[in-house]
Amino acid sequence: MAFSRFILHNVLALVLLMIAMSCSAEETCETMPTEIHVTKEEYDDMGRLIRSCSGEVSVNKCEGICTSQVQPSVSTATGFLKECFCCRENFLRERLVTLTHCYDPDGLRLEDEDRAIMEVRLREPDDCKCYKCGDFSR
Repeated sequence: MAFSRFILHNVLALVLLMIAMSCSAEETCETMPTEIHVTKEEYDDMGRLIRSCSGEVSVNKCEGICTSQVQPSVSTATGFLKECFCCRENFLRERLVTLTHCYDPDGLRLEDEDRAIMEVRLREPDDCKCYKCGDFSR
């Protein structure tokens, strides 16, 4: 009897500790600017390389902390119920970016106005939010 009371007391203390920790954690999921290197190749109808363009592009990414928790459970096989949340995009926006370093198939830099730059469409996060991990149904 004393041993079961000891276990119950420890489980209760653990639950209270986890509740206190989850309440004190602050979610900071947000869009943050970052630089990425983008390369895009253009091919003709026969599949031959026409030109390759690249450049450094500023884009948004999702980054931050989301509140997750683990708590004891008698109804799960592991004895713990896990609720994990991840910072992910809530809304994507499409935008055009300009790549300014274009080269022909021989690696020579293109200088003529029509071929020296390339516009590329990309999608980036416009808003970020905490989602249940593994939930791709949205």
